[in-house]
Amino acid sequence: MSFRRTGAAGGVWHVGALLGLLMTAACAPEEPPPPATPQLRLDPVTFDRLPGWADDRVAEALPALLRSCGRLTGQPDDRPVGPDGVAGTVADWREPCAAAAYPAPDDEAARGYFERWFAPFAVIRTDRDGETAEGLFTGYYEVELDGATAPDEVYDTPLYRRPPDLVTVDLGDFRADWKGETIVGRVVDGRLKPYPDRAAIDNGALVGQQAELLWVADPVDAFFLQIQGSGRVRLEDGRTIRIGFAASNGRPFHGIARDLIERGALSKEDASMQAVRDWLRANPDEAAALMQKNPRYIFFREMDGPDAEADGPIGAQGVPLTPMRSLAVDIAFLPLGAPLWLDTTWPPGSPDAGKPLRRLMIAQDTGGAIKGPVRGDFFWGTGEAALALAGGMKQTGRYFLFLPKSVAERRAASS
Repeated sequence: MSFRRTGAAGGVWHVGALLGLLMTAACAPEEPPPPATPQLRLDPVTFDRLPGWADDRVAEALPALLRSCGRLTGQPDDRPVGPDGVAGTVADWREPCAAAAYPAPDDEAARGYFERWFAPFAVIRTDRDGETAEGLFTGYYEVELDGATAPDEVYDTPLYRRPPDLVTVDLGDFRADWKGETIVGRVVDGRLKPYPDRAAIDNGALVGQQAELLWVADPVDAFFLQIQGSGRVRLEDGRTIRIGFAASNGRPFHGIARDLIERGALSKEDASMQAVRDWLRANPDEAAALMQKNPRYIFFREMDGPDAEADGPIGAQGVPLTPMRSLAVDIAFLPLGAPLWLDTTWPPGSPDAGKPLRRLMIAQDTGGAIKGPVRGDFFWGTGEAALALAGGMKQTGRYFLFLPKSVAERRAASS
């Protein structure tokens, strides 16, 4: 379950090196301590080392890859792909993306395409405590709920668009070493102040700004819509409006499941998304205060054009997500648009719960709780059926990053 709405390669001492170590220890500089913050290391592997590679319906991932390619290849050739250019530059992706446009009639042909143009790398997390290839994989989905374009006795909970006074500041514009860092606030008496938190917004901080987008009946549904970041709102006239992430109030995310666990209302094993939702609905007198312990607030925008009719919501890369083929990752470590081979297990709620879940995914989204080199959020689709799988997903697993062969060759040459 994911409550969302967005390598230090240590060496090995060999016995044969012990004598040289003893002889030079007196004059050798002291080894720096391993980094406290997690780092990413990429270890090259071969496709036959990918567990289950021969069994996946790989061709199903090609439409998602083509969407990502459309975003990547619309940029200048020299633009880095991923943090510090971990996936090379846009120029490295042009030929693989062009080749993906040719139809692959079956999974074997699709496998051949990936083996021709990409090289897989095991993703390793390293930090002061050591290294590991395993991480946490949660799930998310697109919420469906009923709503209205104007408030009434039933639909009295607002969903807000981005307020006009919300200011987002890219700190990299002020100092190079702050690149990638942003803060959100509003200007009060000539000074930038933090934007109101959830409690303040619930208590009327946005009244008068005319920021209401839609209205829904259940504040719990609105809360979970914000956690997931996107949804579909069914109106009484039969229309369905798709809404997506527009902005946040910049406050940190707090998962209220931990509060319910601490107070003994839920066990750690039972704290699924569905269980939290059921508790909030069963305890309306306490629900508002508990939800306000998460100060983060999400603002939405109405999707239009092809984005409104796509199979999934729009992810952080700006392309529609593909159910069971799109993965949210931490873009501090991994590039959006890259293929990833996922090796985890099916979550509770599935007939195959606990069995291997191994498939090709495309990194197309991010999330506020998705942090670290080996961390993913699996997009399951839309509605209650998707919630049944996403809600309880807390699986350990690993993944392998696919890089264009031109990038892999340069990495090999420089190592």
